[in-house]
Amino acid sequence: MSSRGPLQPPVRGDLAARQAALVAALVSGADPPPGFDTHRLAAARDALLRKRAGHVAGHWPLLAAGLGDAWPATFARWAATRPTRGGLRDGWDLARALRAGDGLPRLAAGELAVREATSHYDGERPPRPRRLPAVVRIGDAVAVQLAGRVRLRATQR
Repeated sequence: MSSRGPLQPPVRGDLAARQAALVAALVSGADPPPGFDTHRLAAARDALLRKRAGHVAGHWPLLAAGLGDAWPATFARWAATRPTRGGLRDGWDLARALRAGDGLPRLAAGELAVREATSHYDGERPPRPRRLPAVVRIGDAVAVQLAGRVRLRATQR
């Protein structure tokens, strides 16, 4: 019966489990693994959320602009327990969540309407282009997609 001393490297399976626990703590809000400084882990997690918010804002500029100064905090609250699915899908999921809670900025309604009119996205699989005509209304924005062309109109309130 042998025991590992404190200076011996961890067993491969143990290392993989510790790495998986660290990644889960950094990207999806899991509890920090034992032996990690919680303050440093929180700082790294916050930095990753800021970087991720910037990436999402690149795909959804009107969503980020519509939220203004609230964008980083709004995104961080939403993303804190969700692993990334890429900038496009993260923004789409956030926009839908904000819409469901009546928090979607007016500026972003058109952006979401255009995305919904041009692509099928079920929230699970990657978006794919629509082949048939589509009309999508979100707030006061109406997007019409026909033969691959999209027209966006704002209705009067």
